[in-house]
Amino acid sequence: TMAETFLVESPDITYSKDFIEAKYTYSTVHVCKENGVTKVRPCSTRFTFRTGRQVPRLGVMLVGWGGNNGTTVTAAVLANKLGLSWMTKTGRKKANYYGSLLQASTVCLGTGPTGDVYVPFRDLLPMVHPNDIVFDGRWGGGRTPAMGWGTLSGLIIPGPPGWDISSLNLAEAMRRAEVLDWPLQEQLWPHLEKMKPRPSIYIPEFIAANQEERADNVLRGSMAEQVEQIRRDIRDFKETSGVDKVIVLWTANTERFCDVVPGLNDTADNLLWAIERGLEVSPSTLFAVASILEGCAYINGSPQNTFVPGAVELATQRRVFICGDDFKSGQTKLKSVLVDFLVGAGLKTKSIVSYNHLGNNDGKNLSAPQQFRSKEISKSNVVDDTVQANPVLYGPQDKPDHCVVIKYVPYVGDSKRALDEYTSEIMMGGTNTIVIHNTCEDSLLASPIILDLAILTELCQRVTFCTEADPEFQGFHSVLSIVAFLCKAPLVPEGTPVVNALFRQRSCIENILR
Repeated sequence: TMAETFLVESPDITYSKDFIEAKYTYSTVHVCKENGVTKVRPCSTRFTFRTGRQVPRLGVMLVGWGGNNGTTVTAAVLANKLGLSWMTKTGRKKANYYGSLLQASTVCLGTGPTGDVYVPFRDLLPMVHPNDIVFDGRWGGGRTPAMGWGTLSGLIIPGPPGWDISSLNLAEAMRRAEVLDWPLQEQLWPHLEKMKPRPSIYIPEFIAANQEERADNVLRGSMAEQVEQIRRDIRDFKETSGVDKVIVLWTANTERFCDVVPGLNDTADNLLWAIERGLEVSPSTLFAVASILEGCAYINGSPQNTFVPGAVELATQRRVFICGDDFKSGQTKLKSVLVDFLVGAGLKTKSIVSYNHLGNNDGKNLSAPQQFRSKEISKSNVVDDTVQANPVLYGPQDKPDHCVVIKYVPYVGDSKRALDEYTSEIMMGGTNTIVIHNTCEDSLLASPIILDLAILTELCQRVTFCTEADPEFQGFHSVLSIVAFLCKAPLVPEGTPVVNALFRQRSCIENILR
């Protein structure tokens, strides 16, 4: 059965007007080796978690707003908000949020008279609803915006909430993306055609040369001036839209990796110095720096190393959340489940070969070797922790051969094809091979992940905790690893182990929210 609303009756839970306060005992096991003997000692820590109940008005600014993901997620939120439906060859479809962990997945609350009782993830704690996220720049407050850029259905449209190197308005960009069914596009067109992205940062050497033809909406000036303009854009959007918080999310092109160089980007001061002098800093890192300096959480949805050590240090100093890297939507999500199953079943996976072809602009950009290398690294590391967790099967230097291939085939558009072959050693020298063909509609899988990332990040901004040993309330670490379920290459605090096994990642979110 499904519970619509619920109230926890427990001496460890306190509800007030402003907070939900929960006392929780975290039990774990400490393992150490003494005199050749492995000793196991149970231990526990008593936490108090405090969650703000007042849900803010949230604005999300997308870098790459006019791309496939940006247009699709904006259109999806608008279609859900308007309750749209449309005809297809298989019947009428209605706007929904399928694919969202928070909106379309459930958690077992406990057992009732008729069996287990479930509740959507979104109801565990007060959260922003996707329909209320300001992607489209609508402003319905009682004051006059500082600067407007048009009107829509009687509502004032403030400065646009995103950037793109392409000047197409979102209706034309939606048509270019070829993701949504035509009858739905027709309904959304009058709403989207007035939305046009702000000029973005364009440094040609970081993305494929074939992207130059789209770059007609770019910022001029020095690197430092461009960062300052992004900061002004964030302030302008927050002021004119009436939102309480802004989160910035990169869903633009995959960049090549940026070398980590002592004196250039290894500390916050050096990174800011490098920006002032126009040295090598990627556009995604420039957006990260601008967001952090404005106190806005920044999410990296692509595989490049946006968060160089200097950016991480800056976020930590400013106590601003950063999350990433790379949306985990299709093939990689399946891989993290399947390898966890194989190794968990005692089968020694020896070879993983992943082939992809796709025809959207992501595929076009990834056809360049340096940009592909960023994606290859992101996809290849997804099984490492699962392998390292089984020393019975794998020695210290032993791991599966892992090959990733991505090809650009324009005809298939956003409908990515992924073919995987998993070969494992089984009992007595035998082998087992599993071959999977996976068709992933790329942007329709990524869009709910964008929503989940923004909503979870905002929720974490309202959560503080303390322990009996340290009674002062504090927030989570600036490197927000709770969102690992949603990322191919999860960003974690220095010295923290990376977990890629999908259901361990899901359990992390569930346990913290519970």
